[in-house]
Amino acid sequence: MSKNIAVIFAGGSGVRMGAGQPKQFLEVDGRPIIIYTLDIFEDHPLIDEIYIACKADYIEKLKKLVKRYDITKVKAIVPGGTTALGSQYNGLVAAKANNDDDAIVLIHDGVRPCITENLINEVIKTVEEKGAVATCTPMFETPVLSIGGEVVEDSPKRSHCYTAQAPQSFRLGDILAAHEKVRPDNPEYVDIVDSCTLLRSIGKDVAILKGPRSNIKVTTPEDLYIFKAMLEYKRNKDNLG
Repeated sequence: MSKNIAVIFAGGSGVRMGAGQPKQFLEVDGRPIIIYTLDIFEDHPLIDEIYIACKADYIEKLKKLVKRYDITKVKAIVPGGTTALGSQYNGLVAAKANNDDDAIVLIHDGVRPCITENLINEVIKTVEEKGAVATCTPMFETPVLSIGGEVVEDSPKRSHCYTAQAPQSFRLGDILAAHEKVRPDNPEYVDIVDSCTLLRSIGKDVAILKGPRSNIKVTTPEDLYIFKAMLEYKRNKDNLG
């Protein structure tokens, strides 16, 4: 029987956070952000294996953290690439060593620690039904388009716009085939922003699954503040029963 696997990419440098270290290793309440993310996949009954692509200089540090926090589903930690998609490719190749093409792979940011068990359930179900899915949230602000960033050139209809999140999920064979078709001519994935765009670039459809706005990516100091507030809210809610 094919497995459900998570590929976590954690190759970011943390420049926008201004933290002096990759943001996935920043501690909140004494635990690194990436451990919050890994814990959710570790505890989920439908997830069989976890593969992580990490900045090469931090692989040993991450291995120690995985051991310290008893993340037992991690099967490999591999060096990240020069781009997010390059990191994902390295993780997918590692996953392929132990899985068949029909395995469902959930590709997720190491700094998106608020994913829920229910969202993982829905992602897996949607891939089983439709083959590929991108978690998205409807656009709540009014979007505008501007090529140079100086004047508004268009205002697309808000009801037609979504914000892509993670996980983005596929059959392992499909997403690897997309990488291997694109990489010979475009190894840096120029103009391909994510796995959804990658799969669509070879003519494949990707379904939309509406996810919660709380599934934030911790990229800036403001995001870190929001994540801390969410943890405090959860603690208070749990204490109230």
